[in-house]
Amino acid sequence: MPKFRKKPITIEAIQFNGLDSYLEIVRWMKACGDTSALADEVKYSMPVMLIQTLEGTMAANPSDWIIRGIKNDFYPCKNEIFLESYEPVEDK
Repeated sequence: MPKFRKKPITIEAIQFNGLDSYLEIVRWMKACGDTSALADEVKYSMPVMLIQTLEGTMAANPSDWIIRGIKNDFYPCKNEIFLESYEPVEDK
C-alpha cells in the first residue's frame, strides 16, 4: 500500500473559547478577506460556533481551534488533534 506524508505548511489558528474568542475569530476572518467561509454567516449559539466551510456547516466547541487553510478557508479542528498535528513556530 502506498504511504504519504503531509506536506509541512505553516497555518494560522485561534482557539475558540466562547464569546470573546468568537468575536476575535470573526474579525480575523474578515481581515483575511474571507469569502469562502462566509464570515458573515458564522453563528454563535452558546457554547457552539457554527462555521460555513468548503464542505458545509461545521460546529466548533469550546477548546477547538479555528484554522485558516491554504485556500483562505476556515474550519474547526478538535484540540486533541490540533495538539498532535501542529506545533508553534516563531515569527520571522
